This record gives sequence, structure tokens and C-alpha cells, in this order.
Amino acid sequence: MTARTLVLLRHAKAETPGELPDFDRRLTTRGETDADAAGAWLADERIHPDLVFCSSAARTRQTWQGVSIALAQAQSSQVSPEVRYEKGLYDGGRTEVFDLLRTVPDTVRTILVVGHNPTVSEVSILLVPDEQWDGRQVELRTSGLAVHRAEGLWAATEPGSMPLVERHTARG
Repeated sequence: MTARTLVLLRHAKAETPGELPDFDRRLTTRGETDADAAGAWLADERIHPDLVFCSSAARTRQTWQGVSIALAQAQSSQVSPEVRYEKGLYDGGRTEVFDLLRTVPDTVRTILVVGHNPTVSEVSILLVPDEQWDGRQVELRTSGLAVHRAEGLWAATEPGSMPLVERHTARG
């Protein structure tokens, strides 16, 4: 079996809700810097996604843009990942994330999901096998990353199936 890696990324710091609809909220200056830092961290860890599932909301698209620029600068010879903007990552929940993961072809080794809380934190917590779970609920902060890794098929992704191997909160 081939190891598969799933990276869950909560979007970077966004504007305070105001006149705009929530879907259209953009990143703050700090958020833009933190998104770049998330990409730099992924590059330093040699985590290069083959496929990106990104919420279609403005702040998640901007987060992915910052991450992708930092990754591209670090890996000039690498092919850019396929990116799918998914509205279900904005208005759906953890079930939609698991459903998306189960559709991924087994030729894909690394997936990055750029989404929102509480969903990304819930998915990360649910993926942890019982024997690894220490009883503390840990929510991802803005620009927080959770890296899960396991052997097997994407179609078999279910709660308890992917140990957490790394957590990081990117700050620029």
C-alpha cells in the first residue's frame, strides 16, 4: 500500500463580519502573511499536494493563493496541483469532507483541504484513531494545519482511519 497524506488547513485571518455577506469576507493583511507562512511551512516539510479541495468562499480562495505562491517558489520543478473549489466546504459539514475524500483516485498521494471551522477541526479530530486520542479536543486556529497520514485507499477514509502526524499554526 502507498502512504496517503491529508492536510487540513483552516483559512487565514479574515475581516470582521460587516456589510459584506460572510461568503465574501476577505483576508486581513495579517491573514495574507499567515497564508504565505502556511505555504512556506508545507514546503519546508516537503508536503506538496497533488490535489487541493478549497472552499469557494473568498477567504479560503485567498488563503490557497498565498499557500500556492509560497509552494511554487519553493518547488519550481514541481507540477502544480489540481484545484477544485467546492461550495460544500463552505456550507457543508464533516460528512461532505469525508464524501469528497472517498471520491479521490488512489493515484493521488497528498490532498490539501482549505476550509472553515468548525468543520476542519471536527474532521481532524474524527480522523484520529482511538489509540492515539488523548481526550483533548483541539480546535485549529486561523492558518492552523493538521497533517494526517495512513496507508490504504482514499475510498476507505473514515473516522479513526488516519493518525495525526503533525500540527502547526502558521504565522508570518
